[in-house]
Amino acid sequence: MDFDAMFNAQLDDLKQEGNYRVFAELERRCGAYPRAKSHDDLTPDEVTVWCSNDYLGMGQHQDVRDAMKAAVDSCGAGAGGTRNISGTNHHHVRLEAELADLHRKEAALLFTSGYVSNWAALSTLGSRIPDAVILSDALNHASMIEGIRHSRARKVIWKHNDPEDLDRKLAVLPANAPKIVAFESVYSMDGDISPMAEIVEVAEKHGAMTYLDEVHAVGLYGPRGGGVSEREGLADRITLIEGTLGKAYGCVGGYITGSAALCDFIRSFASGFIFTTALPPAVAAAALTSVRHLKTSQVERQAQRRQVARLRAKLDAQGIPHMDNPSHIIPVMIKDPVKCRMLSDILMRDWGIYVQPINYPTVPKGTERLRFTPSPLHSDADIDRLVEALTVLWKQCALAHAVA
Repeated sequence: MDFDAMFNAQLDDLKQEGNYRVFAELERRCGAYPRAKSHDDLTPDEVTVWCSNDYLGMGQHQDVRDAMKAAVDSCGAGAGGTRNISGTNHHHVRLEAELADLHRKEAALLFTSGYVSNWAALSTLGSRIPDAVILSDALNHASMIEGIRHSRARKVIWKHNDPEDLDRKLAVLPANAPKIVAFESVYSMDGDISPMAEIVEVAEKHGAMTYLDEVHAVGLYGPRGGGVSEREGLADRITLIEGTLGKAYGCVGGYITGSAALCDFIRSFASGFIFTTALPPAVAAAALTSVRHLKTSQVERQAQRRQVARLRAKLDAQGIPHMDNPSHIIPVMIKDPVKCRMLSDILMRDWGIYVQPINYPTVPKGTERLRFTPSPLHSDADIDRLVEALTVLWKQCALAHAVA
């Protein structure tokens, strides 16, 4: 069998649909964020990045960089193995204590990414709790879906952000069945925020555990960056809060927080933790510095909110359609995969503006978009140039304007 021919045939189908993904080869320039050097001969040498999840630019922060370099000099490059064998470092322990404090929980547990923390925690809970039923929001992230699937526990899908549907789904389950309600705070593609208080109340009514993914909210919301659950005063009522170090904190890694027993349970049974090489100590040291900084500094959050509001207002003034949501994520709707890819390419080639097209399967077909994430380090001039470029392209490509 010609396997390569089979692979190429399916890749050709992706390209014809407009859903083939092309990676831009960029080199982030330290101290110049959101600028990056492009290694593509068809683009300007320097581009402005508009789709990074380094939401606050903390990956460039001097204190964070200094902490990472100091840890490399003191500990070396790698962790030395899995946490169970030789990879537990003092920096890991300190970071876990800091994260537990961030969410006002007894304990925390580090993972190599937010994807792995969701996959490992949900698969372990679903497989190790006898007769567990996991109730998953319809728009939960792929990492949560994979974890639930791998657990082989019974799965029930409830309508996105619909506490009434969740209540109905819970009500028909056996009263003695262990129930886990899994949902997110900020949904990354549409930028909407869950009605958290109502969801928690429904879960409590039915004696269900709550599993909250805060990856797109930690560092950004709440007085200390504890996420939407902190902002709404609900963290103490949520059983498990999961987060990431790879977005607002500017590093890499994921984590869960909860009771000491819960975290020890996941630590002891999750294959995604047991058999994975630990985060480099330098990453843990940098993340610790970032978490600590954002617990006390409001400067980055306030500046980001200003730039988010400015971009929204400018888009509205030009009639460029974007999803109205209460978060920092601004999806500009294209609704066509080929045009979405084309607009992304033109923005990069002619304007030095980098934004990746978001196509199927990340979003449903017909909802393709460009997803913009303004940071505190995007200037007013950056925003003006972006809106100018989009305005020109909207006319050139005969795209529909927003209805006033």
